[in-house]
Amino acid sequence: MAIAIVMPENTLPLELDTQVGAATRMDEESFRAFYDRTARPVWAYLVRITGDSQLADDLLQETYYRFYRAGSTYESESHRRNSLFRIATNLARDAGRRRRRGIDVPLAEDTKVIDARPDERADLTRALGKLKPLQREILWLAYGQGSSHAEIAEIVGVSSKSIKSLLFRARRKLGEFLRG
Repeated sequence: MAIAIVMPENTLPLELDTQVGAATRMDEESFRAFYDRTARPVWAYLVRITGDSQLADDLLQETYYRFYRAGSTYESESHRRNSLFRIATNLARDAGRRRRRGIDVPLAEDTKVIDARPDERADLTRALGKLKPLQREILWLAYGQGSSHAEIAEIVGVSSKSIKSLLFRARRKLGEFLRG
């Protein structure tokens, strides 16, 4: 995975951009450090939900571009991370709608399933590919990223009360696909 950080050009008048940037944006060093900590998990998430590592590369770059442009007003790392995953989720959904117009794309074979034999890994990859995009997203966020129910709710845009039942249904559906 070769990813370059592309710092967006300023589009606001210099005077206004300086004022806005000082109040809301992370400085370049903080942004780079945040990128270094979060790029790999965001990329893995995008690969898992899109099934396409090249598309994930493009979406990752666009995710960080939009995150930087929006200017992070969050003090905590977890809020910044959730905001980043929310942007990535929305971009992946938009790309999916444009790309397949209702047809699910199978997951890429180069994604990794940890602690599984090769035949189990292939079965799990196929089963995950049959799930609806939202089901893949919440399963990956819960088990691949270790996100809490509240974090998942914020990222995918549903109420936190819904996540428990959505996860239950996604696990049940995954089990059905794995059993054949």
